[in-house]
Amino acid sequence: MKEYMLYIRNAKDAKLSLKAEQHLAFIKECESYIAILKRESKLIAAQPIVREGVLLRKSENGWIETDIASDPETQVGYYHIVANNINEAIKIAKDNPEFKYVPSATIEVRPVKTKESDTGFVYPTKK
Repeated sequence: MKEYMLYIRNAKDAKLSLKAEQHLAFIKECESYIAILKRESKLIAAQPIVREGVLLRKSENGWIETDIASDPETQVGYYHIVANNINEAIKIAKDNPEFKYVPSATIEVRPVKTKESDTGFVYPTKK
Protein backbone atom coordinates (compact mmCIF):
# COMPACT_ATOMS: atom_id res chain seq x y z
CA MET A 1 0.00 0.00 0.00
CA LYS A 2 1.15 3.51 -0.80
CA GLU A 3 0.19 6.78 0.85
CA TYR A 4 -1.66 9.51 -1.05
CA MET A 5 -2.89 12.98 -0.21
CA LEU A 6 -6.23 14.18 -1.51
CA TYR A 7 -6.17 17.98 -1.40
CA ILE A 8 -9.66 19.43 -1.67
CA ARG A 9 -10.07 22.87 -3.18
CA ASN A 10 -13.08 24.94 -4.12
CA ALA A 11 -14.25 28.50 -4.49
CA LYS A 12 -13.82 30.27 -1.17
CA ASP A 13 -17.54 31.08 -0.97
CA ALA A 14 -18.82 27.82 -2.47
CA LYS A 15 -20.64 26.60 0.64
CA LEU A 16 -22.51 29.92 1.05
CA SER A 17 -24.95 28.84 -1.68
CA LEU A 18 -25.98 25.76 0.33
CA LYS A 19 -29.12 25.96 2.43
CA ALA A 20 -28.72 24.89 6.07
CA GLU A 21 -30.28 21.47 5.44
CA GLN A 22 -28.03 20.92 2.38
CA HIS A 23 -24.95 21.82 4.40
CA LEU A 24 -25.97 19.38 7.15
CA ALA A 25 -26.56 16.66 4.54
CA PHE A 26 -23.12 17.38 3.08
CA ILE A 27 -21.46 17.06 6.50
CA LYS A 28 -23.29 13.78 7.18
CA GLU A 29 -22.17 12.39 3.81
CA CYS A 30 -18.57 13.39 4.62
CA GLU A 31 -18.88 11.57 7.94
CA SER A 32 -20.17 8.46 6.11
CA TYR A 33 -17.37 8.72 3.53
CA ILE A 34 -14.81 8.88 6.36
CA ALA A 35 -16.45 5.92 8.12
CA ILE A 36 -16.20 3.81 4.95
CA LEU A 37 -12.53 4.70 4.47
CA LYS A 38 -11.81 3.85 8.12
CA ARG A 39 -13.70 0.54 7.88
CA GLU A 40 -11.67 -0.36 4.78
CA SER A 41 -8.42 0.69 6.54
CA LYS A 42 -7.79 3.28 3.81
CA LEU A 43 -7.77 6.41 5.98
CA ILE A 44 -4.76 7.82 7.81
CA ALA A 45 -6.24 11.28 8.54
CA ALA A 46 -8.84 13.73 7.27
CA GLN A 47 -9.66 17.26 8.33
CA PRO A 48 -11.35 20.35 6.97
CA ILE A 49 -9.27 23.51 6.85
CA VAL A 50 -10.71 26.85 7.97
CA ARG A 51 -11.04 29.30 5.11
CA GLU A 52 -8.71 31.87 6.60
CA GLY A 53 -4.98 32.19 6.89
CA VAL A 54 -1.91 33.53 5.16
CA LEU A 55 0.00 32.56 2.05
CA LEU A 56 3.68 33.09 2.83
CA ARG A 57 6.39 33.75 0.23
CA LYS A 58 10.06 34.66 0.53
CA SER A 59 11.26 37.43 -1.77
CA GLU A 60 14.56 39.23 -2.26
CA ASN A 61 13.28 42.02 -0.02
CA GLY A 62 11.93 39.82 2.78
CA TRP A 63 8.66 38.05 3.40
CA ILE A 64 5.38 38.54 1.58
CA GLU A 65 2.23 37.61 3.47
CA THR A 66 -1.02 37.49 1.51
CA ASP A 67 -4.36 36.89 3.18
CA ILE A 68 -5.88 33.81 1.54
CA ALA A 69 -9.25 35.58 1.56
CA SER A 70 -8.02 37.44 -1.53
CA ASP A 71 -7.67 34.15 -3.44
CA PRO A 72 -10.89 33.15 -5.27
CA GLU A 73 -10.09 29.45 -4.72
CA THR A 74 -8.69 27.87 -1.58
CA GLN A 75 -7.80 24.53 -0.06
CA VAL A 76 -10.65 23.50 2.22
CA GLY A 77 -9.51 20.10 3.48
CA TYR A 78 -7.45 17.01 3.00
CA TYR A 79 -7.59 13.26 3.24
CA HIS A 80 -4.42 11.27 3.88
CA ILE A 81 -5.17 7.79 2.58
CA VAL A 82 -3.56 4.53 1.60
CA ALA A 83 -4.26 2.81 -1.71
CA ASN A 84 -2.70 0.10 -3.83
CA ASN A 85 -1.93 2.56 -6.64
CA ILE A 86 -2.81 5.96 -8.07
CA ASN A 87 -5.86 4.56 -9.88
CA GLU A 88 -7.36 3.33 -6.61
CA ALA A 89 -6.56 6.70 -4.98
CA ILE A 90 -8.36 8.46 -7.86
CA LYS A 91 -11.39 6.18 -7.41
CA ILE A 92 -11.48 7.00 -3.70
CA ALA A 93 -11.29 10.73 -4.53
CA LYS A 94 -14.13 10.49 -7.06
CA ASP A 95 -16.43 9.17 -4.31
CA ASN A 96 -15.88 12.28 -2.16
CA PRO A 97 -19.16 14.10 -1.36
CA GLU A 98 -17.55 17.45 -2.19
CA PHE A 99 -18.30 16.83 -5.88
CA LYS A 100 -22.02 16.26 -5.19
CA TYR A 101 -22.52 19.48 -3.22
CA VAL A 102 -19.91 21.93 -4.52
CA PRO A 103 -19.70 22.40 -8.31
CA SER A 104 -16.39 24.28 -8.04
CA ALA A 105 -14.71 21.42 -6.14
CA THR A 106 -11.44 19.94 -7.33
CA ILE A 107 -9.37 17.24 -5.66
CA GLU A 108 -5.66 16.98 -6.24
CA VAL A 109 -4.49 13.35 -5.86
CA ARG A 110 -0.77 13.05 -5.05
CA PRO A 111 1.51 10.25 -3.84
CA VAL A 112 3.31 10.85 -0.55
CA LYS A 113 7.08 10.43 -0.53
CA THR A 114 7.85 8.43 2.60
CA LYS A 115 11.58 7.83 2.05
CA GLU A 116 14.49 9.60 0.37
CA SER A 117 16.11 7.33 -2.20
CA ASP A 118 19.46 9.18 -2.08
CA THR A 119 19.96 9.12 1.69
CA GLY A 120 17.57 6.43 2.94
CA PHE A 121 15.97 8.96 5.32
CA VAL A 122 12.47 7.84 6.34
CA TYR A 123 10.05 10.68 7.03
CA PRO A 124 8.38 10.49 10.45
CA THR A 125 4.73 9.52 10.85
CA LYS A 126 2.42 9.09 13.79
CA LYS A 127 1.43 5.53 12.81
